[in-house]
Parts: sequence; C-alpha cells; structure tokens
Amino acid sequence: MAGPAPTATPTSTSGPSPVPTTAPPPTSAPTTPAPPTPTSTTAPTTPAPPTPTPTGQPPSTPADLRVTAITPVSITLSWTASNPGTNPISGYTVNYTQAFNDIYWSQSVGNVTTVTLTSNIRATTQYRLSVSARDTENRPSPVSEGVTVITPASATGDTTPPSTPGNLRITAMTADGPALAWDAATDDTGVTGYNIYFFDGWFTSTLVGTTTSTSIVAPLLNSGLGLRSYYVRAKDAAGNLSIASNQVSPPPVTTPPPARTCRVTYRTTSEWTGGFVAEVTITNTGTTPVNGWSLAFTMPGNQRVATSWNAAFTQTGAAVTLTDAHWNARIPAGASVTAGLLGRWTTSNAAPTSFTLNNAPCD
Repeated sequence: MAGPAPTATPTSTSGPSPVPTTAPPPTSAPTTPAPPTPTSTTAPTTPAPPTPTPTGQPPSTPADLRVTAITPVSITLSWTASNPGTNPISGYTVNYTQAFNDIYWSQSVGNVTTVTLTSNIRATTQYRLSVSARDTENRPSPVSEGVTVITPASATGDTTPPSTPGNLRITAMTADGPALAWDAATDDTGVTGYNIYFFDGWFTSTLVGTTTSTSIVAPLLNSGLGLRSYYVRAKDAAGNLSIASNQVSPPPVTTPPPARTCRVTYRTTSEWTGGFVAEVTITNTGTTPVNGWSLAFTMPGNQRVATSWNAAFTQTGAAVTLTDAHWNARIPAGASVTAGLLGRWTTSNAAPTSFTLNNAPCD
C-alpha cells in the first residue's frame, strides 16, 4: 500500500531581508570655511584737535607798577597784585625793552609782587617795562601801564639822572641840517650839557652833537631806510643821562626838478576857414648845444598837419612830433631853429601850450 504522499516542505528561496542603508554619521561637524582675513591696514589718523583756549575770567591787571631800586646793572620792580579770575594766579610775566632798539625781553616769576631784573641791564640805558599776571590755566591778564626808567652811570655817588629835555622842535631847515631847540632840563647837582642823537628808525642811535646850550644845528643824515629822527638827552657831572626827549623828524628832502633848458614858441601866421599855417620856434636856453632834437606837443583842437618844412613830422591823434631836418639838428646854446606847419581844422585851431624837447619839458 502506498504510504502517504510525502509532504513537501517549502524551502525559502528568498535571501535575507534587505536592511535599509543609512549613511554613517559624520565623525565631526561640517566645517564652514573661515572668512578671509582682511589685509591689515593702518587706521586713518585723525589730527588731534587743537588745545582750546581756556575760557573763563582772566586775572585783573596788575596795578601801580613802580621802580623801587636801580643800579647800573639791575632794576627792581614792585606792583600791586592782580585779583584772580576763574582760577588762582600762578605767576607774573615782566616784559621790557631797550629804548631805540627792537629787542624785547620777557621774564616769568612766581606769584610774587616784586622782582629784580639783571639780564640785559646796562648803565645809562633807558628801558620800558610792564607786567601781566597769568592763572593756573595760563589765562593772561591785561598788561599793566608801562614805566620808563634810565639806569645810572654808577652805583655810588650821584645816581639821580637829570630831568627830560622838553619840547624838542625844529626851528628851521638850514643848508647844514635841521636847527633844533628844546626846553632846558634840571638836575640835583646841575646839568652840564646835552647829547643830540640821530635815530635810524630801527635800532641804531648815533651821537651827532653835544652842546651846553639848548639849541644846535644837527647834520642832516639819512638812515637808508627812509626814516630819520633826532632826540636829546641831558647829562650831569656824574655821567648820568636823562630819559630821552620826544623825537622830531625833518621834512623829506625833495630834489628840485632840473632847470629847463629850452623854450618853445608856437605862432599861427595864417588862418582861414578849414586851414592854417603856423611856425614853431625852439630856443636852446641851456649852456650846452643840442645835438639832434625831437619836439613833441599835443594839438588842443582838431587840427591835422598836412605838411611841414625845416622838420619832419608825425601825428597820431592829437599828438604831433617834429624831428630835425638833419641840417638843423644842432642848436648851439642861446640859438634857435624854426619849423613851419601847414594843416587843416574844422572846429578849433587853438595853439598848443605844452612842449617837450628830447623828453624834457620846455618853457
């Protein structure tokens, strides 16, 4: 008997189940490229703003500047202190200059009201001094009134200078120079004389005369700068000099024009409607001959020269020029030549009145 039919066990022919494929995780985060490093450049430089001028109230003006002691080589000054403004006062500046000189000196001091100057101080020399205050912000006060002083000749004996000669003036101009006069000075021991100086207007004073009177004729000098003036100092037996007088300047020297050496006569010898004849006579009034001549003048009317004789002519507008005819080019001293003109006119035949011979004016 047949046994049971064998049961076929299905055999799976399919492969393993596919597993979805996943990309492996990155080992690190994606790298984003760094932006390019900009080229290093120097930042533009902005100029520092200027230091602002301090604002606020400056100190008041120092008052009562005065000389409290003086020697041939030193000047001691005192003054009344300034009142502070916005800030405290930090010190003072003393300014001084030598008379008739362009040099200016300055000396700074602390918050004091007296100082002794020794730099550039010399005997019998005149100075002008002033003082100003400054505060801790360097605000300057107005400058004080100035004081004028002259140092003595010696530190001992008579140290008092004569008073200043007054009212220096020019009383006349002479062929030798200006005549000067002034009011007398005084002195505790007596004035012994006066020194007269010429000042070039810049920085040089020249002693040009001495006298025991109160007048002198000073030489007429020229500084080369177009500036000149005179001043006077009194002196005493000890050699002390006074403060200088006022200055005076002579009037400018003008060179008179040279004497004219020609005379011209213009004469209309014939005239009719629309025409004229004239003669022009040139006289040499100088002392030397004229060798070659050219005479220029301007017609005041509307004349036109048509022809000439004893001279050649040209005319441009109203300006007429006559030149010698060669044979009459020489005009001896005291001699004359005459040229003739023939011309026309319409509204005026007035005669010219001004002439130049070889560019020199004639009478």
